[in-house]
Amino acid sequence: MMVPAALLLLGALTAVAAPRLLARADWPDREPVVALWVWQCVVAAVLMCCALSMTLSAAAAWQAVRGHVFASAPRAVVEAYALGAAGPWAATTAVALALGGVWTATMLVREIVRARRRRRLRSGELLLRAPLLPGEEPGQGRFVVLEGERVDAWWLPGTTPRLVVTTAALRRLKGRQLDAVLAHEQGHARARHDWLLHCSEALAGGFPQVPVFAAFRDEMHRLVELAADDMASRRFGRLTTALALVELNEDRGVFGPGATPHAYVPQRVHRLLTPPDRLTAARRLRLTAAAALVPVVPVLVASVPALRALG
Repeated sequence: MMVPAALLLLGALTAVAAPRLLARADWPDREPVVALWVWQCVVAAVLMCCALSMTLSAAAAWQAVRGHVFASAPRAVVEAYALGAAGPWAATTAVALALGGVWTATMLVREIVRARRRRRLRSGELLLRAPLLPGEEPGQGRFVVLEGERVDAWWLPGTTPRLVVTTAALRRLKGRQLDAVLAHEQGHARARHDWLLHCSEALAGGFPQVPVFAAFRDEMHRLVELAADDMASRRFGRLTTALALVELNEDRGVFGPGATPHAYVPQRVHRLLTPPDRLTAARRLRLTAAAALVPVVPVLVASVPALRALG
């Protein structure tokens, strides 16, 4: 029975080849929303390969699992998978992949718990620095102004997301620049970018030796900012959005030779000031459709023996 091994090989090839192909492509920065979708499909395909390989290995190792997986399958389909010829590696593979699945779920739950804890702490700090006025309900205001000398603005996710801006930012941001910052943060909230970041952090933290998950996390952090920049620039212009980015970040050491290696703000500003040509609608549609088919490939590979038996 070679299907579980073929699925694992397919998952490994996808995990190695897809990040390299995306790193060499010139279109992700031009179409960050499409790139976000492609990355999600790639990671889903890798996880799908592991899940299907685990299921078939468990079916080969234990009769009880086989009875549930192939309960309604014709006898010819069951025989096509040659489940009885599986060696002792089937149980080991199934257990190892099952443990990997449990570990993935654990890491995701841990990341969600941590994110909720951080959000509660920030909400408590926000309530302490900006107490509710008489008659004001908690979470009622979507725009909060804090007294502070540091230029800062951020979106606090939750049931009622709120934009928090310091008074220093209000003094520095001119005209429509504040509107651009608001549109940028609203873009994060509407697209639920926080969930993408949580999932990528969970996978990268749970499997630090798997390069595709580390690349997925890094690209999520970068692409969600580019996507939010595009949302703001479409409403208030690229120059206004770029100036707002500069005003918010010029005191944080992200510009100049001493900038941190993961500071994407200079690249974001340059991208806004010299916008790349967007892909045509037809090419965007082709990329989106092709990416949607990537997680389907493991299902087709797993179905090959059944299709041959029924054909």
